[in-house]
Amino acid sequence: MNTATEGEMICVGAIGGAFGVQGEVRLKSFCAEPSDIADYGPLSTEDGKRQFTVTLTRPLKGALGARVSGIATKEQADALKGTRLYVPRERLPALPDDEFYHNDLIGLTVTDAGGAELGKVQAVHDHGAGDLLEIRRTGSSDSFYLPFTRAAVPTVDLAAGRIVADPPDES
Repeated sequence: MNTATEGEMICVGAIGGAFGVQGEVRLKSFCAEPSDIADYGPLSTEDGKRQFTVTLTRPLKGALGARVSGIATKEQADALKGTRLYVPRERLPALPDDEFYHNDLIGLTVTDAGGAELGKVQAVHDHGAGDLLEIRRTGSSDSFYLPFTRAAVPTVDLAAGRIVADPPDES
């Protein structure tokens, strides 16, 4: 079963590298409202060894321009490229009943409507057309993708640690 734990870290964004020559970074926000990332600070690396205060400077195509505490040069900003930024779960807002943090879905058992186990959620992907659940088939290293829509996933029961799915025929 996948349950939230106190102190659990949730990834809210990533640094895409330098933007300009004065230490500004290109920041990719994973928040529903991208600019909310600055409100959850300070943000930290997954291991918690580095913390950053983020100040948004401007919208960019597919990202945000930002100043990050302790970063003043292009070289320092470039050194952070690929750094994923996390916050403790308790700093994030509670979600409505029909919304979920991706982290809550990973590891859930997926069954069909008859109760037959299909696999477990390995990852949640968003390539721009909506979320896809990557399901690793039970007893196999193969996986398949399931659109995370109400039609394909009519039930998500976090308390029971399971998802009931109605996959398209090609799964």
